[in-house]
Amino acid sequence: MFVREKYTRILQRLCSSRAACICVSQVRSRGLPDDHAGPIRIIDIEGVDANMCCGTHVSNLSHLQVIKLLGIEKGKKNKTNLIFLAGNRVLKYAEKSYSTERSLVSLLKTGPDEHVEAVEKLQKSVKLLQKTNLSLLRDVAILTAQNFKNDPQRGNFFSFHKKEGDNEFMNIIANEINTEETLVFLTVGEEKGAGLFLLAGPGGPVSDLGPRILELLQGKGAGKNGRFQGKANNLARRGEVEDLLRQHCKHHGSEEE
Repeated sequence: MFVREKYTRILQRLCSSRAACICVSQVRSRGLPDDHAGPIRIIDIEGVDANMCCGTHVSNLSHLQVIKLLGIEKGKKNKTNLIFLAGNRVLKYAEKSYSTERSLVSLLKTGPDEHVEAVEKLQKSVKLLQKTNLSLLRDVAILTAQNFKNDPQRGNFFSFHKKEGDNEFMNIIANEINTEETLVFLTVGEEKGAGLFLLAGPGGPVSDLGPRILELLQGKGAGKNGRFQGKANNLARRGEVEDLLRQHCKHHGSEEE
């Protein structure tokens, strides 16, 4: 508050300022590089300060109209940076802030003084919904795996896609199913866009089929211990992957018979 009042009084006094170029040999200045060559530009604000300046200047501080000190932030080498606006930038900032304020009033249905409280309430609601959604998603994953295990005609291949799923969702399903006997192919994300995939099953087939799945889905990934997973850029070719895996399981089943 004291600093702001001080600079307000300086503006009110209509202090004049002038720029001058001085040779390095005539002046000593902090912060000047050792290899600096040529004259130094000094801005002298009458009765206030004389300092180096490489930017624009005004002949009188009254031309600035207003200076607004916004706050401070931690700088380099234990220094503190002062954040401020001056002149026309203050007016532009006020105009932009007013526009933002009006938009928030419309969106939050509250006055400006209640915006922070309204946003905090929304954040808490979102966190609660995310927690609830995660719990439900885990339940869906377990039920999906149980439905497959309870199917007497389940075979040795299981494939499933859920747009809203994530890596945890896929891993829960894979953990619930006996992947030593079953080849499991799971995907989450946009059906014809990008997403995630997981191939789980016997170590040998998974290692062999993983790279081919990457090629079909135009993705990136890696595998170990009977799991091969990664990102897919083209889930539209998911059906081709299923055909490949079904063919493998059919051929593998015929060999065992």
